[in-house]
Amino acid sequence: MNFVAAVRSAWRALSANALRSMLTMLGIIIGVAAVITMIAVGAGATARVQEQMKALGSNIMLVIPGSITAGGARLGAQSGQGLTEEDALAIALEVPQVQVAAPSSRTGIQVVAGNTNWSTSLFGTTNDYLEARDWPLAAGRAFEASEMQGSAKVALIGQTVARELFGDMDPIDQVIRLRSVPVTVVGLLDRKGQNAMGQDQDDVVIVPISTYRNRIQGGGSGRLKRVGSISVKVREGESMKEAEEGIRALLRQRFRVQPGADEPFTVRNLTEILQAQEASSRIMTLLLSAVAGVSLVVGGIGIMNIMLVSVTERTREIGLRMAVGARGRDILAQFLIEAVTLSLLGGAIGVLLGAVATWAVAAFAGWQVSMTLHSVALAAGFSALVGVFFGFYPARRASRLLPIQALRHE
Repeated sequence: MNFVAAVRSAWRALSANALRSMLTMLGIIIGVAAVITMIAVGAGATARVQEQMKALGSNIMLVIPGSITAGGARLGAQSGQGLTEEDALAIALEVPQVQVAAPSSRTGIQVVAGNTNWSTSLFGTTNDYLEARDWPLAAGRAFEASEMQGSAKVALIGQTVARELFGDMDPIDQVIRLRSVPVTVVGLLDRKGQNAMGQDQDDVVIVPISTYRNRIQGGGSGRLKRVGSISVKVREGESMKEAEEGIRALLRQRFRVQPGADEPFTVRNLTEILQAQEASSRIMTLLLSAVAGVSLVVGGIGIMNIMLVSVTERTREIGLRMAVGARGRDILAQFLIEAVTLSLLGGAIGVLLGAVATWAVAAFAGWQVSMTLHSVALAAGFSALVGVFFGFYPARRASRLLPIQALRHE
């Protein structure tokens, strides 16, 4: 018996009991579909976190004012001693692992351009902020040194603000008003997308920090140059932990924090937070895939059970085949091919069901999914392996029957 003849024989045997074959495949179908769907959901979650890390920038830390305790009550974040532009300069100059440290302040604002207006976020910062966030310009230019020092009325705008205010028009050199202050758009930021909190990062206007302080907020020259936060970018290849320790030590010295006292600032390693989320997504994907894989094992047990029943039912047929010259390996191949055919057919149906389920999750739940050829090949290959593993024992049992005893079987 050649391979083609064995496949034809296996197909005829399965077709003779179509309903039983379909019920046998059910476990494989559900298992493969579940594995593909779970991998797609997990890969989508991981890809989403990676997009957020890319949008955030690499090796990023955020320094913000901490909390203070008054009358036994903690007053919450950013209630402590404020950070200043000088603190950012000191971090950039005195912590060797730091590439840039960009001071920034933020507020909500209504932006007006002609007869159109839009509510957005206004950042006052420096060009170092763009470097820290790995945020290139899609058009125009960054701030010049003279503009930073002279509180120039210039701005960079995000893609969302440009679309809402100017539509398809070129926003460069257009004039917008920020609290009645006319500001010229000199640069258009590249698209960033949403952050980890689901906020639109492109819905932003950036002005020089001196412009923010003196023209928007109306601060006097005698006031301390307070800022809301400091974005720190660590040099490539440097230790984030060492950089964080260096920043803490420097700021404790500048704030004259006594040993054992609470720090009036907070250093957040945003990259590590997102990396932890990515690791959690991968672990969850593995766990969900393992749970889904149980269905494949259950389906394999079902295949073994049905194949054993089939061997019992077809004992006389096996005896006849052996009597006319079939060898043990021919019988082994026939039943093994039947088991693998069940698994592969169930796997093919499971792949289609998994694709439909993945589409449904993306369409109705709104989750980001990523169905890859690798996951399909993994699920299909595992289903074939299940057929071989659980079909081998019944096939071997059939191949070792004695012809005389098989022919006498009732």
